Amino acid sequence: MPAETARRPVLRSRTNGEAPEVGAIELFFDLVYVFTVIQLSHFLLAHLTGTGALRALVLFAAVWWGWNYTAWAMNWLDPDSVPVRLLTAFLMLMALGMAIALPEAFGKDAVLFAAAYVCLQVVRSAFMVWACRGRQLGGNYARLLAWSALSGAAWLTGALGPEDQRLGWWLAAVVIDYAAPLVDFRLPGLGSAPARTWPLHREHLAERNRLVFIIALGESILIMGFTLDEVELTGQVVATTVIGFAGLVLLWWNYFGFRPAREREEDPAGAQQTAIARSGFAYAHAVMIAGAIVVAVSIEQVTLHPTGPVEPEVAVCVAGGPVLYLLGNLLYLHARTGVVALSRLVVAALLALLGVVAGTTGVLNPLALAAATVACMFGLALYSGLTPLRCAPLTA
Repeated sequence: MPAETARRPVLRSRTNGEAPEVGAIELFFDLVYVFTVIQLSHFLLAHLTGTGALRALVLFAAVWWGWNYTAWAMNWLDPDSVPVRLLTAFLMLMALGMAIALPEAFGKDAVLFAAAYVCLQVVRSAFMVWACRGRQLGGNYARLLAWSALSGAAWLTGALGPEDQRLGWWLAAVVIDYAAPLVDFRLPGLGSAPARTWPLHREHLAERNRLVFIIALGESILIMGFTLDEVELTGQVVATTVIGFAGLVLLWWNYFGFRPAREREEDPAGAQQTAIARSGFAYAHAVMIAGAIVVAVSIEQVTLHPTGPVEPEVAVCVAGGPVLYLLGNLLYLHARTGVVALSRLVVAALLALLGVVAGTTGVLNPLALAAATVACMFGLALYSGLTPLRCAPLTA
């Protein structure tokens, strides 16, 4: 059969050693998550209690893990292959089902949310077992498939069981999902899949994570626009808008606007690259994006209620969103450099203290608290821009 008429391979070619480009179907897949992140923000805004925040965290964990595993799979799959495009379309449909079910995921739409998530994870893993058959990667994905089935059982049991037990089952499912890579997908009698056995183009995954972080920031701008459409444009509202927008710019700036003074040395054999990517992307970016979602919620809160005493839940969102982001950024930079960025740690502690003081003493109104938070983030951006990122070695 002539080469030009031969069936296109499902896996990317890695013969030239160049990092694969992000395919158009990957960008198309991300569009679903614009809607999903908005749904998550609205869920948290409607459930600003301890239990509500825990439920929002569980839902976010599922949403993120579905996106994360898809981004990793596309590191090996050819985005121009017809089977891969069909798979991605199916995964988009499942992700859309999760997004639609989000507002009532702990109520009447629990089965839709859980079933869509389990289908997304199981079908993708099964496809990878088929696509990578005869390779080490195929065996790795077989173990991942088993772990996904185990967590899927917990997701579905929680969805089908009594509503008062749902959170417990779903928390167990999240623990299974997130623990699996940390134990190298080890299974009794089947061995493990250590990080070194997952050959990875880290730059492709870095680009995917950069793009989804921008989506999270873009969602905040959408929420800001929707909120402004509901209120009269007074001086306070304009000030709130400027402060909220400045906060988003600073989140972007502290992510993209500088490079650390040193990077972790490349491992010629590539044995550590997958472990570094797992820490820096799968886990650290989850925390950063969760922080961006909380920031979006705080923007709506402050825009609608800029004056008066700061309620505890408002203080948690206004200060807690940037704290989450900075902790995630700290983990990300540690994965890149092998050291701890003390500047992030100091500003995160300062913001946490600011939130506690504002939420318990009433000395600041929501607008003033937001302005103080932005001032702290601006100071961090200025410090990072004027000096190399100062890091201290991580000690045991």
